[in-house]
Parts: sequence; C-alpha cells; structure tokens
Amino acid sequence: MIISAATGESWDATRLWVQRSLGGGATVERAVALRGGWSSEMRRLDVRGERPRSVVLRSFVKEFYVRHAPGLLGREAAVLTLLAGAPVPAAELIAVDPDGTHCDHPSLLMSLLPGEVRLDDAGAPERAPLLARQLLAIHRVEAGAADRPRDYEAWTDPDEVEVPEATRRPEVWERAVEVIRRQPPAHRPVFLHRDFHPGNVLFTGAGAQTRVSGVVDWVETSWGPADLDVAHCSTNLALLHGVPAGLGFAGRYTAAGGRLSPDPDDRLYWRLLDALAFAPYAEEVAVPWRALGRADLTDDLVGRRLEEYIAAVLREHARA
Repeated sequence: MIISAATGESWDATRLWVQRSLGGGATVERAVALRGGWSSEMRRLDVRGERPRSVVLRSFVKEFYVRHAPGLLGREAAVLTLLAGAPVPAAELIAVDPDGTHCDHPSLLMSLLPGEVRLDDAGAPERAPLLARQLLAIHRVEAGAADRPRDYEAWTDPDEVEVPEATRRPEVWERAVEVIRRQPPAHRPVFLHRDFHPGNVLFTGAGAQTRVSGVVDWVETSWGPADLDVAHCSTNLALLHGVPAGLGFAGRYTAAGGRLSPDPDDRLYWRLLDALAFAPYAEEVAVPWRALGRADLTDDLVGRRLEEYIAAVLREHARA
C-alpha cells in the first residue's frame, strides 16, 4: 500500500493506476519515500511482474501545488518526452495524470535513475565543474518552436523583495533591489532547466570517477537566458557551501564553453534577480537539505550566507 506522508491517506487509486500504466501484470510490492523533495512527495516503487523493476512516482499533495499540477506535470511530461533523444540523463516518462483524474492526487510516473544527491561539503569543489558541464549540455538542447517550453518567469521583482528583519546591512539590500529595477536585459534564449542546483542532480562514483548520472525535477523548465540558470545554481551553491562556491560557478560555466551576457551590468542583473528571490525566507530551501544530512545548515547560517553572497556579488561587480 502507498501511504501519503503528508496526510496519512492510502493511495489505492494511485497504486492501481501505476499497475495499469506499467502493464504486464505489474504489482507494486513496496513503496519507499525519497527524501529531499519540497513541492511534491516522491517515492521509489518496487514492482514485480513480467518486468520486475523500480520506478519513481511523483505526486502533488499540498494544496498550492495541486492547483498548479496540470501545468507543472504537463510541462514535465513534455520535457521528459523531448529529452528522450537528447544527451541529458533524464528519466523516461511512463505515464502522467496531471489533474488527478485516475489517481488520489496529480501524479507522474517515470523510470528510476541511478545515483544519489550529494550535498556534503567534502567533494563539492570537484563536483562543481561537473555541474557546470551538465548545465551547459542542458542549454545546448535543441527545441523547435513547437517543442519549446514556456518563456521564463522571474521569481521576484523590486516591489516584492522583503528585506530580512534581522539584517544589519539594509543598504546592501537597497543597492541590490535598485539593480533589478529596470527592464530585463536583451538575451539569447536557450533551453533552461530553471531549477538547476545540487539538490536536483544525481551522482555516481567517487574521486576522479565521479559522474553526473541524472538530472531531475523538470517542472519549471523554460526558454530564456543562460545567465538565469547559472545564477540560480550559483545562489544555491553559496547557501550550501559558502559564498566562494557561489561566486566561482559562473567562471566554471564559461570555462566549460558556456556563454553568458557580455555586459557586466546585465550579468549582475540576472545574478541578483535570482538571489533576491530567496528573501526573506532563504532558510526554507534548507529544509530538504537538512533532511538529506546537512543538519549544519541552520536558518541563521543560510540567511547570513544569502546576505553575504549578495554583498559579495555587488563588490565583485564594483571591481570589474
């Protein structure tokens, strides 16, 4: 039986849908909750039948995400279909019920990718170039006009930024907000993951044999500036591993062959547009990270790192 961690409800309808979608006399033998998710409940389902295997079930149970599930899951299903022929390690789409017609909750069923999420500080410098090369491969995915995802959406604007009450440097926030108080810069659009960060990347191997084995969570996939994906990963790295890790990621991306805006002011805009979207609740992103073993990422530490990162980005731009 599949049980919701959020509500305690049995998911009999979902289980039957999974078994029908897999065919071949498939029976769900075991459901194992996967840690690290925020918007949805994720499970590995071990299945027996003509083709014994493990698959992954993604279900939206929180009210906000249930309301938006048709768009989110529909987009992810389309993206997984598109990526089936691309050099990106994404899951194979098996079935989708975006509005919960057949399931207890809106759900998507996909193949299980190898590997694991790695968020520890040990090995982070070695993983960063792998992240950069993988992000570049995503940006090089070709999509015709009919297959392109939606245009990107900004996740904040100058009038929505909430300065953390505990800040001792309000001037840093004021300067950063002024940077994004302009029209978005012109850019060369590419295929964006839009939520690319270490929590959505799987790795296998160790040391020099470490490899990216999967990229997950394609519900926000968009069409827009490469700078925005790079900025998002940079902010997450700063919160996870400290300011230098965040500042250095753009250089790793360009060293891998990626192209960012040639205008320093435009690059600053994209970096701060992303970073300011985390205010004032940066600590919320650390909730799934703590579930994956990063107990050191306290609310205070993550909030402090965000402010330090924004200040460092402004200083770096001033010296350029």
